[in-house]
Amino acid sequence: MTTPPPASAAPPTLLVLDAEPPPRLGRLTGRARIEHTDAATLAERLPRADVLLVWDFTSQAVREAWPGGGPRPRWVHTASAGVDHLMCPELAESDTVVTNARGVFDRPIAEYVAALVLAMAKDLPTTLRLQGERTWRHRESTRVAGTRACVVGSGPIGRAVVSTLEALGITTALVGRTARPGVHGPQELDRLLAGADWVVAAAPLTDDTRGMFDARRFALMRPSARFVNVGRGPLVVEDDLVEALTSRRIAGAALDVLSHEPLAPDSALWEVPGLIVSPHMSGDAIGWRDELGAQFVELFESWAAGGPLANVVDKKRGYVPGH
Repeated sequence: MTTPPPASAAPPTLLVLDAEPPPRLGRLTGRARIEHTDAATLAERLPRADVLLVWDFTSQAVREAWPGGGPRPRWVHTASAGVDHLMCPELAESDTVVTNARGVFDRPIAEYVAALVLAMAKDLPTTLRLQGERTWRHRESTRVAGTRACVVGSGPIGRAVVSTLEALGITTALVGRTARPGVHGPQELDRLLAGADWVVAAAPLTDDTRGMFDARRFALMRPSARFVNVGRGPLVVEDDLVEALTSRRIAGAALDVLSHEPLAPDSALWEVPGLIVSPHMSGDAIGWRDELGAQFVELFESWAAGGPLANVVDKKRGYVPGH
């Protein structure tokens, strides 16, 4: 738990690394001295901040600015589930507490995964293409009930994906960092991949998970299997996925997160057969920014009152432990 400001002290300084639209922090008026910054001025403003809100969770500015001299905020909150964009050795080794937006994105991402599964099973991309061509071509589709899924990542997002897929009649295995009731350990992943019709990557990005879906893992999957990544882009060796799709080692894939975002217009990924690409939007349901702002305000109020902080990230592991 971070140390709250003394009751008689001046309001703490809250520094916001901005993105448009800015967060709604009206409830903190008079309770915090709110300053706004961008990547260019972050380094010079960090020493004066008690709390840093990383509202621009696509920015790498914290990783670049944190190693500088002077005091650092006692608490950093990122308006995202992943923390790899801000974590650097100096932050990981410091006393600063890091929290994330765990809980905001679980259900929307699970719904998005279900939509992708159904879209691929029912071949909706081809239906839309044929409609645009004014072509009437009858086809058969795949029934999802009775199929099997392997979901990699046992945090709240992965668990929400499991419950949503199971509601569709899909038998689902959940794989986490360690084996425990209801969760398979990493040593079982290869076996589960070999028997899965659907493979969903929903893991955080760590040293252990970076590049985990490579040529060897894609070769383990069934030729009829489909792969979905809603975790972090670098979980996947994208060249290996392209090869697996073009050689028809797997039947299809969907990437909502990529190694380099935004995806360049001249990227070959746009035209890979059987690949659905979306712009990192699986968790962004209408009203998501308001939820992120409200979540931070509640955390700030608890911190200022001396209460515990929720969603504290294990900075060495890169995620909130215990799930």
